Amino acid sequence: MENLVVAVPRTIIAVLGFLMLAGSSSAADFKLQLRSQKAIVPGRDKFEVTIQDETWGAKETSVIVCDVWDYHHCLNAVRRMEEFVPRMNELLKAARQHGAIVIHSPSDCMPAYEQHPARQRAIAAPAAKNKPHDIEFWCSRIPSEKSAIYPIDQADGGEDDDPAEHADWAAKLQLLGRNPGMPWKTQSPLVEIDTEHDFISDRGLEVWNILESRGIKNVILVGVHTNMCVLGRPFGLRQMVRNGKHVVLVRDMTDCMYNPKRWPYVNHFTGNDLIVSHTERFVCPTITSDQILGGKPFRSKFDKREVTDVRDVTPVTKLDLDAIKKDWSLVSLPSDWKTATRGLIENYSGVAWFRCSVRIPAEGLGEKLKRLSLTAARETGQQTYWLNGHKMSEATGTSNSAEFQIDRQWVAADDINLLVVRIDFRPGNPGFNAVPTLHLTGKEFVLQGQWQFRLGDNSSWSNIPLPAKFGVSPDILFEP
Repeated sequence: MENLVVAVPRTIIAVLGFLMLAGSSSAADFKLQLRSQKAIVPGRDKFEVTIQDETWGAKETSVIVCDVWDYHHCLNAVRRMEEFVPRMNELLKAARQHGAIVIHSPSDCMPAYEQHPARQRAIAAPAAKNKPHDIEFWCSRIPSEKSAIYPIDQADGGEDDDPAEHADWAAKLQLLGRNPGMPWKTQSPLVEIDTEHDFISDRGLEVWNILESRGIKNVILVGVHTNMCVLGRPFGLRQMVRNGKHVVLVRDMTDCMYNPKRWPYVNHFTGNDLIVSHTERFVCPTITSDQILGGKPFRSKFDKREVTDVRDVTPVTKLDLDAIKKDWSLVSLPSDWKTATRGLIENYSGVAWFRCSVRIPAEGLGEKLKRLSLTAARETGQQTYWLNGHKMSEATGTSNSAEFQIDRQWVAADDINLLVVRIDFRPGNPGFNAVPTLHLTGKEFVLQGQWQFRLGDNSSWSNIPLPAKFGVSPDILFEP
């Protein structure tokens, strides 16, 4: 009898492999201690640590590896990540042995894995019946964070390199044919990808399809960077919490982007602890790697601090005139000067800057609308506006208000946009008492609420050096 050769499309092979994989592992349970922080008095900044013992079935659990790239624009970030990644790789091995699935999510790197079995397996996951709203997009805040004061300033991008070392590192990246600003092309080679069992995807809907088709109720997040991608990506902590998964961050298998030269002027690792505390208070619990691997939690050799109590890392700052000039401070608008400065200033004459972020939905732009507009009262003084670093032109107006034009191409649709205003206050003006209104298709959006402000005048304050979703804190976010 002759041998028959049948050509089977790659997608069918991937689907068959996905279905076979669903029953291929022997499962065991994860015994975890979930650490959270609860407010001692609701609305106050004093918290107590709580530990909850939970047992998670491994076959109902996934580990997502967030943005553990092969290269990064910050050399110190590379050093810190490569220090803990070998242990993280051991954690992934242990998770597989228990029966959990591993999803590798190195954002922007999917072209490198186009033909990889783990990528094909992710694409082949059946479409979920319950597609969550906005699962494809970055998530900058969930409802539980609305009352939180974000603990660090990351608007500079968080790089903490020595300037000379950073210049040498950027030159090396260029010699390697990499873009020094976005040098990543693949996941770090220090992380093993199991061709037979793992998945590769950086897309929120694909990750969601994998989780739902495999009956995953529990998600463990590892990787970088906590204050940006780990929290915000479509497959990150906020999206998983918002859509009903039981989620934990492995707090010793992550790092943040924080520069100690920015507020609150603490050690980098204390800045990381502040973000972990924010996560435990307002997003989800955390665990440590030893709960899966045994041994002791990982601690960086670069961390020279004495052991700190996580409850003691809440920054406490005294608002004074120097602080208002040196840093951005929170203010609820509209506001008079006395309220905005907690009694330090009764009246102010001169230049002040204000900023917030706005999520602008694509449907708010309209198919035919080529420009947006924003109106603001003239009573406060001469005003200039920027959106994502682009200066708006004043088009029309009345004696009481001015209309500023926003070119549609400046807008990050379905994403976070940075809005900045410079005001030259007239003498005797009581404050920023009439907040601007953003005009979308069929909707007016009054930007009343929490902004940041600072006194003085510096043209660089009109923008930040990275996309708003990475650099602007969630406590000044407006969402229509």
